[in-house]
Amino acid sequence: MSAPFDPAHQQASTVCLPPGEWKTVLDCLCEHFKAIDREQWLDRFARGRVLDAEGRAIGADLPYQRGMRLHYFREVANEKPIPVHESIVHMDEHLVIADKPHFLPVTPTGEYVEQTLLRRLIRRLGNPHLVPLHRIDRHTAGLVMFSANPETRSAYQRLFPERRIDKQYQAIAAALPELDFPLVRRSRLVHGEPFFRMHEVPGAENSETLAHVIEKNGDCWRYGLSPVTGKTHQLRVHMAALGAGICNDPFYPQLQAVEDDYQRPLKLLAQSLRFADPLDGSERCFETRLALDW
Repeated sequence: MSAPFDPAHQQASTVCLPPGEWKTVLDCLCEHFKAIDREQWLDRFARGRVLDAEGRAIGADLPYQRGMRLHYFREVANEKPIPVHESIVHMDEHLVIADKPHFLPVTPTGEYVEQTLLRRLIRRLGNPHLVPLHRIDRHTAGLVMFSANPETRSAYQRLFPERRIDKQYQAIAAALPELDFPLVRRSRLVHGEPFFRMHEVPGAENSETLAHVIEKNGDCWRYGLSPVTGKTHQLRVHMAALGAGICNDPFYPQLQAVEDDYQRPLKLLAQSLRFADPLDGSERCFETRLALDW
């Protein structure tokens, strides 16, 4: 008997068709993904790039069914190269630890598919089983941990929701002499406008960050940040809320409509990962080889 279709292994995206009155799967996809025109979808169907839940190619005229699970392969025409380079910090049978440079996304998103850390590592290592165990922002640099072995993946995945992994970051931001460090920032974070920005609102707290000062250098300080929770942009929002937005942040405290400036990266670095290995209990600690310049 053949193995079940694994979209992560095949590098496919997955969608469950929403409620609606469409006649065909094609009609639904065209409405749901407005940035992709009908001709592009027809071309993908013709090349077998749209699959059912079992991984079988389907036709564009397949009748629509609410909740139908489909897999498809994202494509970006004329994808722009990102002139930065990743490096591998550690690699074994189960894990790959990589240093992600600023500006490189971890996984395919928006206008980026091949220019992502995941796709680069798959090509470099020849391992299609690679799956990131967590994410860091495109603008953030530093450590990202990947599962390299499907048989042990779940053991490492559980480290994150069960908070059995210690993640340390460094950030350079404005001095905050009026505050007493170390401190804890807790707040409720929700998506704002535009959709990719987060902001704090009243209500039950769903995010927590520990912060301390590592080094002082005039008007800027180097901070150590430890996210207890893992909300999108959490460290960036919390530092801005404290009154010291991280240097060169294009989103916080104010949104800046600028192109990527490779000479002015966000001064935020995923510094270290520490955890007890779920397979043998050994202490594992990985440190980035990157550094934040003043």
